[in-house]
Amino acid sequence: MFGARTLNRHAALMNRMAEVLGVDLTEAMAKGQLSGEGWREAVVRCTSCDDPTACQHWLAERDGDEGAAEAPDYCNNRLMMARLRQAIELE
Repeated sequence: MFGARTLNRHAALMNRMAEVLGVDLTEAMAKGQLSGEGWREAVVRCTSCDDPTACQHWLAERDGDEGAAEAPDYCNNRLMMARLRQAIELE
């Protein structure tokens, strides 16, 4: 199992990725678009990333930006983020 430090690091990366993509994970959960279990599974998926440093660099390049069209190809949560972003756009 993963340690708290690893889980916290990847939860922060995932939350920042959502911000850059214009996805509010808290709102998605409140609207039933993402369950608590779904969020936990996404964090665990993030921990299996082959290169979290690349993610950190990608996010740093977009510091202050909340308009990236999609997550990078290597993001393990790319499909989930796209689904949530689509749900927001349909509202």
